[in-house]
Amino acid sequence: LKVYPSRALPVPSLCALGYAAAAMPAMFTRFVEPGRLALITYGPCAGKMCTIVDIVDQKRVVVDGPESVTGVRRHMMPVKRLSLTDFKANITRGAREKTLRLTLEKEEVMKKWSATAWAKKVSAKEVRAKMTDFERFKLMVARKKRSGEVKKSVKKTKK
Repeated sequence: LKVYPSRALPVPSLCALGYAAAAMPAMFTRFVEPGRLALITYGPCAGKMCTIVDIVDQKRVVVDGPESVTGVRRHMMPVKRLSLTDFKANITRGAREKTLRLTLEKEEVMKKWSATAWAKKVSAKEVRAKMTDFERFKLMVARKKRSGEVKKSVKKTKK
C-alpha cells in the first residue's frame, strides 16, 4: 500500500491488488485497418458488405467490395457509416481490386461472414422487406395456423 501525504486514506496500487497490465483484457478488438470487413449502414450502399482498403484520415476510409463480390465500388466513406465485423482479410494498404478479391476467396472471409447470426439476421430483414402483400398475408395465415397447433398441443399436455 502506498500512502500519499495529500490524502488521509492509503490507496492500494494495482500490483498490490494482484492485477498485471498484461492480464487486463483489450478494450477493443475491431480496429479500423486495411482488410477489415464492414457492413455499410447508411447511404446508397446500405446493407452491403465492404472491405476497408486504405485509411484517409481520422474519420474517413477507402472501401471496396469488390464490386464483383458485393456490388460495392471503391470509394471514400466516413467511418460513422460502417459497422466493423470480426473478420479481417490479410491485405496490404491500398491493395488492388484483383488482390482483394483473390484474398477474400482464398481466406473464405465472405463464407465465414455468411455463417454468422448477424449476416443471417441482415438477410432475413432483406427478405421481409422484399415481400409482396400476398406473401405477407400467407405468412400471417401460416403463423395463425402454427399458433393454433401449439395451443392445441399445450392443451393436451395440461389434461
